[in-house]
Amino acid sequence: MSSVDLTIEDGIAELCLNNPDKMNAFTLDMLDALAGHLDRLDRDASVRCVVLVAEGERAFCTGADINGWGDLSPAEFARFWVRDGHRIFDRLARLSKPTIAALNGYAFGGGLELAAACDIRVMAKGAALALPEARVGIVPGWSGTQRLARIMPEPMVREMALFGRRISADRAQACGFVAEIAEDAREKARSIAEGVAKLSPRAAEIAKNMINAAANEDRAAMTEALGAAAIAATADRDEGVAAFREKRKPEFGGE
Repeated sequence: MSSVDLTIEDGIAELCLNNPDKMNAFTLDMLDALAGHLDRLDRDASVRCVVLVAEGERAFCTGADINGWGDLSPAEFARFWVRDGHRIFDRLARLSKPTIAALNGYAFGGGLELAAACDIRVMAKGAALALPEARVGIVPGWSGTQRLARIMPEPMVREMALFGRRISADRAQACGFVAEIAEDAREKARSIAEGVAKLSPRAAEIAKNMINAAANEDRAAMTEALGAAAIAATADRDEGVAAFREKRKPEFGGE
């Protein structure tokens, strides 16, 4: 069953997105599994660092599986899918352990938002970032217009969300979003985590809490939930879902 796997070794926890047949697109089961693992990790004093990885070579995560939200009503889409995703990603952002995302391939939509919730990111040379939600008639809903806009240059976020452009590993590193570029992002992230495991866990936890307090992220979930409710009630959203399922180009009318 597609899910999120957890392994712990030598003080390093590895969370692995395991839905490679769908390029690790998020399902409700995956969100639930991630939430459960995060609760466990926060209580496990033996864990010093968490590395987020993904199965497969093409994609870290290409966002949310459209079959998971395509049939939801506008109210359900905003109240459950968007808010649940926000709640879980915020849980990751506030995890007491340092976190590293290893982007082995495409990090699109929810996958990019997931990576943004980690403390640092390592990216493979051929990987790319994108916010392609407008292609299916929706908007970023899991912090793409909020947290991401605070840690990347605003023009770059606009480039992805408004113009549908992809960002290369080199550009992502140049703006500070990505800490390192490597041939093997998973291996590099693991080596960084080994160094983190030697640091004072309490010092790291307190420093992270102080940084999170300065970021003032509390308004993000409500802002995007309101936006999601508005977009879910549009004809463009229905057309985007239908076109995706029928494997055709959408014809958006702006309604």
